[in-house]
Amino acid sequence: MMGFFEHQYLSYKKNHIKNLLALAKADGNMHPKEEALLYKIGNKYGMKDRQVRLLIEADEKFEVNVPDNHNDRMNLLYDLILMVYADEVVDPHEIEFCENAVQQFGMKKELVSWLLKEFDRGTPPPPEEWEEMKQEARDSFMRQ
Repeated sequence: MMGFFEHQYLSYKKNHIKNLLALAKADGNMHPKEEALLYKIGNKYGMKDRQVRLLIEADEKFEVNVPDNHNDRMNLLYDLILMVYADEVVDPHEIEFCENAVQQFGMKKELVSWLLKEFDRGTPPPPEEWEEMKQEARDSFMRQ
């Protein structure tokens, strides 16, 4: 039997993947490289391939689920930006999706263009640099 905290963490992981799925489908087409990235991120969070596959195959329209805190929001944005670059085509629908997400997070939409530049064609910053970027995002892009 699953305890409360295990259930909460599984819900968090599923919501994270659902957010990425919503972006992957934002341009009306999920590229095989986007699907591969979903499995990779799911595995990073300890999800089994079958769990990710069930979410991919679900016939529901996913909406952005806003994480509870700044750290989780920024980690979601990290993966969203990776997803934008996954198929090597930066689609305007994907940019709009990310801008809407950051506004739901209580942040300025300019954060998205800053992150796209920082990721420089899909190359993510190393973990220590990402921690600094999360703080800079909090300082520079929070809506008043």
